Amino acid sequence: MPEMNAVLSAWLRKRDAEGLYRSPRMRQGPQGIDVVVDGRAVVNFCSNDYLGLANHPEVIESLKAGVTRYGVGSGSAHLVCGHSDAHHALEEEIAAWTGRDRALLFSTGYMANIGVISALAGRGDRIFEDRLSHASLLDGGLLSGARFKRYPHADAAALEGTLRHSGGRRTLVVSDGVFSMDGDLAPLPELASLARSNGAWLVIDDAHGFGVLGESGGGTVEHYRLTQADVPVLVGTLGKAIGTFGAFVAGSDVLIEFLIQRARSYLYTTALPPAIVEATRTSLRLLRSESWRRKKLNRLIQRFRDGAGGLGLRLMDSGTPIQPVIVGDARQATEISARLLARGFLVSAIRPPTVPAGSARLRITLSVLHDDEHIERLLVALSETACAPAACEQ
Repeated sequence: MPEMNAVLSAWLRKRDAEGLYRSPRMRQGPQGIDVVVDGRAVVNFCSNDYLGLANHPEVIESLKAGVTRYGVGSGSAHLVCGHSDAHHALEEEIAAWTGRDRALLFSTGYMANIGVISALAGRGDRIFEDRLSHASLLDGGLLSGARFKRYPHADAAALEGTLRHSGGRRTLVVSDGVFSMDGDLAPLPELASLARSNGAWLVIDDAHGFGVLGESGGGTVEHYRLTQADVPVLVGTLGKAIGTFGAFVAGSDVLIEFLIQRARSYLYTTALPPAIVEATRTSLRLLRSESWRRKKLNRLIQRFRDGAGGLGLRLMDSGTPIQPVIVGDARQATEISARLLARGFLVSAIRPPTVPAGSARLRITLSVLHDDEHIERLLVALSETACAPAACEQ
């Protein structure tokens, strides 16, 4: 048998040659717009802290007060002795915010998706997922043991054709609300109608919609004015627009009770630290009360799209803070990202397998902490580094 390190080294060399090698960058200091990465001062255009709450002073003070009251760790899983009154209060506040009977906290979004899908479906069932769904949704479907099929991206008509002939004991339709690499929205009204007419259960992960879309920041479901009856299983993360850490599933009282009994990623892991939960409660209050954040963010999104369109950059149909610039070739996307970094802008190059082959891109994300000058400087840098045939319309 070949020696392990030799086999793994060969795989790593091949990945590097294909322009797909990944390495973490080290940030010094707090999350924000003006950050220091690997010793270099840069403007951050790749964070999911869309509403600028990750380093908000009131959120920080709530975290400190939470540590004073609860200590650092939760000490155990929720069903042993890790569930505090802080957890209970946040679950009630999330339920009220999302307009649902109850909510259940999970330690990460990945764990929430794996837990809910594998709890609701198993052998003999059918799961239909959007082809561009997040990896955690895909993994949840594959790990469930159910018959698993991916439908073309945001194509409700294609889904309808396959749903008619599903024949499963139980059927789930699963999708992102906002797709994390394209920034577009799932056709939720159509998905809800199809699920209802075919007796399927609709599961929506709105990780990138919560806080950003909807009048009160309620996400894609609020944006489309849908209800718990339309989208019975709603998943959200707390580490993006909300700015802290963790995740939740919201739905009916029966759904939550069922997940408490069956979701293995809830049952068998340590609960979120209560201090993080207290910080999240403050962040959620700010998110709901300070609507100016969403208004400013929408203005910045339009300003960027207008400027990028004027440069001929290949944008996608996104009205969210996720603004991908399509390059195509993985190595070229990496090179453009490096050139932007040299000019003082942190912009991630997203390559396969995260996105389909031939669609490597710069994933630019906007935050309420950006201002007009940041946008204009980025556009100038993009005009100097990315406006080659691969990234610009000719």
